[in-house]
Amino acid sequence: MKQEHLYAIALTRIGGFNLPALMELYQKAGSATVVYEHRHNIRDILPDATPHLVEVLKNWDNILPFAERELQYDEQNNIEVLCLNDVNYPQRLRECPDAPLVLYKRGNVNLNKQHTLDIIGTRNCTQYGRDLIRVFIRELKSICPDALVFSGLAYGIDICAHRESLANNMETVGVVAHGLDMVYPRMHTGTAKEMCEKGGGIITEYTTNTQPMPKNFVQRNRIVAGCTDATLLVESANKGGGLITCSIARSYNREVFAFPGSIGAEYSEGCNHLIRDNVASLVTSAYDFVKAMNWDNDIKIEKAQKRGIERTLFPNLDSEEQTVVEALRQQNDQQINMLSVRTNFPMARLMALLFELEMKGIVKTMAGGCYHLLEV
Repeated sequence: MKQEHLYAIALTRIGGFNLPALMELYQKAGSATVVYEHRHNIRDILPDATPHLVEVLKNWDNILPFAERELQYDEQNNIEVLCLNDVNYPQRLRECPDAPLVLYKRGNVNLNKQHTLDIIGTRNCTQYGRDLIRVFIRELKSICPDALVFSGLAYGIDICAHRESLANNMETVGVVAHGLDMVYPRMHTGTAKEMCEKGGGIITEYTTNTQPMPKNFVQRNRIVAGCTDATLLVESANKGGGLITCSIARSYNREVFAFPGSIGAEYSEGCNHLIRDNVASLVTSAYDFVKAMNWDNDIKIEKAQKRGIERTLFPNLDSEEQTVVEALRQQNDQQINMLSVRTNFPMARLMALLFELEMKGIVKTMAGGCYHLLEV
């Protein structure tokens, strides 16, 4: 297998070919080793090989030293090399016409788990987006705890998805746009390490010393979409990488979902447009999502609902607590004096109610003494 990995890495370095062309060559030959063995007579196994292919394969031996160095680094740094034909290569990704011939993986995560989804969106996520992710993953853990969450380890929605998955003891995978000799952004290094230590991992198609160039981020989006059963867009402006990933997912015949947002909200505009145009299905909870994906049987979902998992229901609220919640629903992030006016509760009683709601995880205190309603 080491030999196949060596030749596959070298094959990815042959210039002048796009991904579908490399995929076609690999599939027709059956392996990178067969291509290497016929590098001087490729038309014996590929009669319609172009003159360009015949010529570049003659220079294969010049590429091998690079591949040898890469393979040596990977072995020394616990990086697993996955070729297209490997049993551990993501089966869902293998079905895509532009799948990478080689993936590099840190961590022991099983990329072929039964249930996989990617959670994506803007790097400028709002408190609304963070609340959606927090509640969605908490629900998902209760309803479908074996789900594997993919994202891109970027700022905003991506890192929130990874961290909330870790907080709920769910495995999560980051698809990065650079080699595994670094982590970008650097401040996410700790999270990436924790992901690998807790059953998840980091994957990339890029060799070591590959820097996170802008074009790489666009290209890696196909891996995010290709590895999963469904794409969930949390927040997005009317342009952005999340919309690109949704488009790719649709081209792979994968499911696309989006959370709706307020009309006119900058970072809900992309989601709302996808829902309006029937590109994405509207989702309001993990219950909606799991039901739409047919991931679990109705009995298990109903049990979860009875435990208060469905986000539209607040657990164990008395009438006074419900009054406070309704006031925050009408206008979130209010100071206690305004809440006192709106609810007509004395300040002392209101403080006690807010404390109880905070203990139940329904509200939290924000900077400036404001109280924020968490969407649960």
